[in-house]
Amino acid sequence: MLRKLAALALFFLLVIQPALTFAAEELEGLPFELEAEGALLLDVGSGRILAEKNLHERFYPASITKIMTMLLVLEAVEEGRISLEDEVVISEEAASLGGSQIFLSPGDVVSLENLMIGVGVGSGNDASVAVAEHCYGSLEGFVEKMNERAQELSMADTRFQNPHGLHHEDHYTTAYDIAIMSRELLEYPQIHQWFTIWMDENFLEGQIRSGKVFLSNSNKMVRYYQGTDGLKTGYTREAGHCIAATAVRGDTRYLAVILAAPDSDTRFDEARKLLDYGFANFESIPVVSAGQEVAKIRVDKGKEVLVGLAVAEDFRLLVEKGSKPEIKQEIEAASLARAPLPAGEPLGSLLIYRDGEPDGRIDLLAAAEVPRAGFTDLLCRVLVAWLKFGR
Repeated sequence: MLRKLAALALFFLLVIQPALTFAAEELEGLPFELEAEGALLLDVGSGRILAEKNLHERFYPASITKIMTMLLVLEAVEEGRISLEDEVVISEEAASLGGSQIFLSPGDVVSLENLMIGVGVGSGNDASVAVAEHCYGSLEGFVEKMNERAQELSMADTRFQNPHGLHHEDHYTTAYDIAIMSRELLEYPQIHQWFTIWMDENFLEGQIRSGKVFLSNSNKMVRYYQGTDGLKTGYTREAGHCIAATAVRGDTRYLAVILAAPDSDTRFDEARKLLDYGFANFESIPVVSAGQEVAKIRVDKGKEVLVGLAVAEDFRLLVEKGSKPEIKQEIEAASLARAPLPAGEPLGSLLIYRDGEPDGRIDLLAAAEVPRAGFTDLLCRVLVAWLKFGR
């Protein structure tokens, strides 16, 4: 009985909290040490942290900041506020940024998608300001939204002062918080098309006053580590060498975060070591997929008698390689919903058990809209039932 109560307590602590609350395991036991001051290895599918070092210690993120910048832009695109086809006029302020840049000039007109490539691959500080101004009207408005979004995502140890990551003493984050915003960005598949561009010698040719840009990906792992398809490197003197690197093999995707490494080679080497550790020892098992219907329930006075219960999000289990856990599912939902019922209305939960212990809880949503039945619908339903009863 005590064992069951302990399991349920752990379930409520780790599972029923917001989806981006990760469960961490100790770094001790890894067959190597890390020189970087901060580090994390995350299984993206399950949200489990397999290794960490100074998980919640604050560091300067340098250009890893641009993960949040790209996330806000893509969320605005998803909302329909802006479009990747938008033509963006480059301002004086955007063109004046130093550090990494794609050599934009005031008055240049560049598509939002090309600017996003410039942010993600070229790490352009000028492009970062340009997309920020286009997205929220001003640099200040965008930075305010960055911090607001960080709060929404429970990034408790993060503060942004700009969209590019040039040094500011009050601009900081943690390995844990970087994992949160990275996992959100990974919800947008098109980013992998951008982040895997290795080189473009003629980027923006004929579109900008400076002629063209020699675009070269600073993330060497994209070319040299199997399955790498993102995300972002960073460097300033104060931040040291940083990276948030993601790689996928089969159904398993990991995110490795390295902060404050002493040099660039160490940054890549230690990210590779973390990813190697994950792929060698664990694998991710798909359990259910977003939109998958797992049951139906009746709808009181609905135009349709039944509505499907659809899984709200993908769910995967992380297991040790070679293990074969017993996975069971249990549905918690009312037996009856009431019309009118909008699509996406929460109607219950799907509980996942591994070897008899709770391991996950996913919302179940109405798979379709069910309007309220009209008088004729209800009359026909009564007549059909009466005829069936008469047989």
